Amino acid sequence: MTYRKDPAPADAAAALSDGPPPGGARAAAAVSGNPPPGRMDPAAAVSGNPPPGGARAAAAVSGNPPPGRMDPADRAAPAGTDPGPPASDPAGARDEEAVSRFIEDFASALVEMGVPRMPARVFAALLSSESGRLSAADLAATLRASPAAMSGAVRYLAQIGLVRRESEPGSRRHLYRVPDNVWDELIRIRDRLMARWTGVLREGIKVLGADTPAGARVAESVRYFEFVSSELPLVIEKWRAHRAALEGQADPGR
Repeated sequence: MTYRKDPAPADAAAALSDGPPPGGARAAAAVSGNPPPGRMDPAAAVSGNPPPGGARAAAAVSGNPPPGRMDPADRAAPAGTDPGPPASDPAGARDEEAVSRFIEDFASALVEMGVPRMPARVFAALLSSESGRLSAADLAATLRASPAAMSGAVRYLAQIGLVRRESEPGSRRHLYRVPDNVWDELIRIRDRLMARWTGVLREGIKVLGADTPAGARVAESVRYFEFVSSELPLVIEKWRAHRAALEGQADPGR
């Protein structure tokens, strides 16, 4: 008599063992809740912890370099080290940590005024530098930011007149500095904005009607902006005369 071997015990043993039976990876994954080999867990795609092998994809989404890859900012100023003053700004004994805090505090104040974050940090760094002139590499080292971020920030500041670019004699690189009359320029920018607002508000008076309560409020706004705009040139001239007097007191021999 011939007996047939029943395969059921082998299958039962496989169900109790750590590994699924041959060809049963998908079924075992459905029971255990773990993805089959080579398949990414959906939770890993949502969480901040990418699965092994997914470091490059996660870096592309998060903006952080994958393990083992150095960020450009870290090349300029490695973590845990004090980069010291930039090459173009040979400061002596000042507290660079305190200067960095001042840069961030002043940048935050500028951000509250509507200046984008990175241009605000660049402007504060230039204003607080000893030399008053820094290269893009110096700025990247000071702010621990990428060269690409510096390029966009100085372009923005140059377009609105808050930064000027200069060539360094005997070198192909450029240096950036804050203009001497930077606050005059900032006031002029505000003056142009107020002129724009005034023109729009005048149109509003026509739309709303000068004899209506809404029209009266808009007309009052127009009168305010017209007055301030007319006074700004006088304020600038008074400041220049005041500054000249202060400089004369500081240097009586002039």
